[in-house]
Amino acid sequence: MFLILQAIVAILLITLILLQERSSGLSGIVGGSESSSYQTRRGLEKFIFYGTIVLAVIFIGLALLKLIF
Repeated sequence: MFLILQAIVAILLITLILLQERSSGLSGIVGGSESSSYQTRRGLEKFIFYGTIVLAVIFIGLALLKLIF
């Protein structure tokens, strides 16, 4: 049962990660000069961001439960 839940959460987590804006992570590493100001997340982008965090925590929790049981 944990394996099926973990697979579903993994697919959802991958989907949310791929939906996030690709340039936001690379601009800090490379030093992107085109958008150096801080931008707040709003609407769907905020939902995707927090959803990714929640699914990551659930995924880790399921992995730990699978180890214990």
